Amino acid sequence: MSAYSHLLAPLDLGFTTLPNRVLMGSMHTGLEEAPNGFERLAAFYAERARGGVALIVTGGIGPNPEGSVYQGAAKMDTPEEAEQHRVITEAVHREGGRIAMQILHSGRYAFNPESVAPSAIQAPINPFTPREMTPEDIERTIDDYARCAELARSAGYDGVEAMGSEGYLINQFIVERTNKRSDEWGGSYQNRIRFPLEIVRRIRERVGEDFIIIYRLSMLDLVEQGSTWAEVVELGKAVEAAGATIINTGIGWHEARIPTIATMVPRGAFSWVTRKMREEVSIPLVTTNRINTPDIAEDILARGDADMVSMARPLLADAEFVAKAAAGQSERVNVCIGCNQACLDHTFELKLTSCLVNPRACHETELNYLPTDAPRKVAVIGGGPAGLACASIAAERGHQVTLYEAADELGGQFRMAMQVPGKEEYGSTIHYFAAELAAHGVTIRTGTRADAAMLADGGYDDVIIATGVVPRIPDIPGIDHPSVMTYPEVLLGQREPGRRVALLGGGGIGVDTAQFLAHDPASASPGLDTELFLREWGIDTEIKARGGIEGVEPDIHPAARELWLLKRSSGKPGQALGKTTAWIHRSELRRRGVNILSDVSYQGIDDAGLHYSDENGEVHCLSVDSIVLCTGQEPLREFDEPLRRAGVNVHVIGGADVAAELDAKRAIKQGAELAASL
Repeated sequence: MSAYSHLLAPLDLGFTTLPNRVLMGSMHTGLEEAPNGFERLAAFYAERARGGVALIVTGGIGPNPEGSVYQGAAKMDTPEEAEQHRVITEAVHREGGRIAMQILHSGRYAFNPESVAPSAIQAPINPFTPREMTPEDIERTIDDYARCAELARSAGYDGVEAMGSEGYLINQFIVERTNKRSDEWGGSYQNRIRFPLEIVRRIRERVGEDFIIIYRLSMLDLVEQGSTWAEVVELGKAVEAAGATIINTGIGWHEARIPTIATMVPRGAFSWVTRKMREEVSIPLVTTNRINTPDIAEDILARGDADMVSMARPLLADAEFVAKAAAGQSERVNVCIGCNQACLDHTFELKLTSCLVNPRACHETELNYLPTDAPRKVAVIGGGPAGLACASIAAERGHQVTLYEAADELGGQFRMAMQVPGKEEYGSTIHYFAAELAAHGVTIRTGTRADAAMLADGGYDDVIIATGVVPRIPDIPGIDHPSVMTYPEVLLGQREPGRRVALLGGGGIGVDTAQFLAHDPASASPGLDTELFLREWGIDTEIKARGGIEGVEPDIHPAARELWLLKRSSGKPGQALGKTTAWIHRSELRRRGVNILSDVSYQGIDDAGLHYSDENGEVHCLSVDSIVLCTGQEPLREFDEPLRRAGVNVHVIGGADVAAELDAKRAIKQGAELAASL
């Protein structure tokens, strides 16, 4: 038993129930650098503490200027900076929570021309080449970590987390991939791990024994020249001996070419790694990655994979995750779908973090759903993401809401998204909103096509048009040929393409439809089968391979059909997709053997197939059985003008407002903001 186990007694780690076993994982939100950001962070974290989270870990804070995630980003190396954080710690403590500050030195990942690293090796995801640290730099940086921890304590934090994974500075010292030094900080593994061990020791010396130290250990690097399992175990034991209270799990470097948190990763896919480490150390272990429902978290704890579960994005999606689970209301948890569109994508674009399924995240001081003192009679037309968000929130506030949906099921575009292998998670959002509609008494009329006259005569104070989109039909000779079908017809199973298929359109819709058609429906989806996912991405589950992948060949299954994805523009398919997931989708297309044709012009369609010209003007014919139109979308707003002429108060949201491709983030945000304003 660790000498510091007394620090964890209030977390009730002797029990396998979810309350008090959830750690909120670190996320850099952008509020750390925003105007009034600390006040907004205080509201953000306090709401999660009130929702039942046992221990919160903040976004990464640099221990010195060169360690910050980008030039001018948040750091803590002065008392004045520490004092700014007090509003956060006091807000969390008022709600009965505890909070630790993550100390993050980005090393060669820092978007900073003054970045430093153990060796001057440029990261593939950063344009800047770091300066190699001198021995004096290293000693100073270790002291900066300890000083930062001491300042965090003075600001009221209950602990700190030393970020030793995901390829940041500490990780860069540990592995040969990024540490080519020949002095006492490089060479042998024992020399390379001196840096993290000295950091933990000096932090403990500086903060005393009544302070939590979490060490984020990279248990699976997923890069070549990464650590072996024996090395990971050696470091874990040494970190415990150096004074850590908890070991948190890190999976994969940011430059790794294997998905670790995106929606196509199965739920809880990496808890087996933490379970292996539990056999080696005695301090509590935290597992992480794609743990997004109470059932998954409970299963992980019950089978002994970890002492605690870490959730970051799931607590963006629902601040009351733990409280709802404890109250037996798991069906009302707003589940993180792993899309990354409003969280990680925003982070890498230097935007404020939020959440696609919960636009209040990180906007708690600006967007609130307060009870209304003037209930209105509201009709929402369309049961897609925008309509579902608007109807449920308006009803939650006390309005009388009726939701009309022409289809027999709710969901709109999400009904199609969830058909794509690896995107099954999108169905969770439909289930969540259905539960909210029921809880708040919304009258639901599925299979009902509303019309302007009915709505005008319905006595509604507000009619909200959320009717979504229809496929855009391009002007191509022969577009009415029997071989032509639209992407909704394919994804909803209304038409079955042949064995040789051309998909017109290389945006997100085309990419999704290609992945759908590449998958053999008789086979399991990698997004639902952890063993299949790990095999297909070449991950060594015995961790005999260095980094968990070195020398391991992925087990890739070819596409179930012969597919061509054509796009009129140049460049890669899916260019409008998010930075953190687009590469995964393109990798999947490449691995499945999907043919990509760019810079094409469509000449015509006939019995011979699809005629097109290439960038040089040369005409070709693809002899295909089927042609699927993924050529964009048009707004569907047939009731707008008739209702306005009838004097009805009309609002248009979602795809019916702007038919931007696959933009559920904007649609749900529009629905939420409108409902909050009624």
